[in-house]
Amino acid sequence: MIKEQMAEILANYTFNSFEDFEFQTFGAGLIHGTYLIESGDSNFILQEFNTSVFQFPERISHNQRLVKSQGNDTFLPFQLPLPIVNSNNKLITTMGGRFFRLFEFVPGKTIQEITALDQAYVAAKAYGIFAEWGKDVDTDQLQECIPDFHRLDLRFAKLWEVTSEIGNISSEDQQLLDFYLGQIELIAAYKEYQAVLPNRLTHNDTKINNLIFSHDLKKVEALVDLDTLMSGYLMYDFGDLVRTVACSESETSQNWKAIKLEIPVFEQLLKGYWEGVKNLTTEEETRSLILAGEVMTCIMGLRFFTDHLQGNVYYKVDYPEQNFHRAKNQMILLQSLQACRPELEEIWRSVTQA
Repeated sequence: MIKEQMAEILANYTFNSFEDFEFQTFGAGLIHGTYLIESGDSNFILQEFNTSVFQFPERISHNQRLVKSQGNDTFLPFQLPLPIVNSNNKLITTMGGRFFRLFEFVPGKTIQEITALDQAYVAAKAYGIFAEWGKDVDTDQLQECIPDFHRLDLRFAKLWEVTSEIGNISSEDQQLLDFYLGQIELIAAYKEYQAVLPNRLTHNDTKINNLIFSHDLKKVEALVDLDTLMSGYLMYDFGDLVRTVACSESETSQNWKAIKLEIPVFEQLLKGYWEGVKNLTTEEETRSLILAGEVMTCIMGLRFFTDHLQGNVYYKVDYPEQNFHRAKNQMILLQSLQACRPELEEIWRSVTQA
């Protein structure tokens, strides 16, 4: 990106002259190309929208507008940075077939993993507060920007479909296949919850690096990466917190013997999330938090393993066996979650007073 191109994009935003600005690439940029714009005393983030990952940008813009119009974010204790409208009153600016969005810059610190238990509590509480805040958003008006994103039953059915189409597989593949196809009880429990859980505004990607913390990591300054705002279950958001924050290893780790659920982290996540949602949840939603980590871990394991069997057609891999290793990683975490379920139920009763 050269400065002339950047100036042409910024010319679509008339609230600021942008006559004198500097820019540089910002962050890891794993999905969207991201730039920091410095203009006078103001800083902004410009993203080039990745339409190969998010194929329905108009649905994302619809959901973000809806959330902005139906929820008063002045009542949140942190920022919810949504795209700034351009001079055509649109959230996305197009130039040469490319899509761009401009955001206000939120100073602070992002982390990839926690270094203290209180960070798990603070992170989970922020996501819980967001869920409670979003209770007035009409979920019937929200659109699916990623269809069937967290449908465990459909991910399970997809694995069955793929395995019926392939021939002989290795003994290692068979071990994982037997495990995932053996999750009948979890699938049944999930389908029972489907029948009773209310739809909520959910973030759907509740990793800890989607929060901007204060520099001392004591509070959350902003909840970001809002492209997956959709209608869903609280179980999804809490479950992905458990999957990604309460595991002893990252989802790419091959240190098989070290992968396990960190129960003290789970407890802090539950305490924090419950602090945010305790005045919102139905009895069924409260109970669903026990299985939330299992549901989301199983979903990701199924997705990784199915992609492995199909030849790595969805997830980017650094080597051919990576999706197999990711699926094995999630299998071991799911085994740990299920082995710890009695202890997690005790923690759940203590925290929720159920």
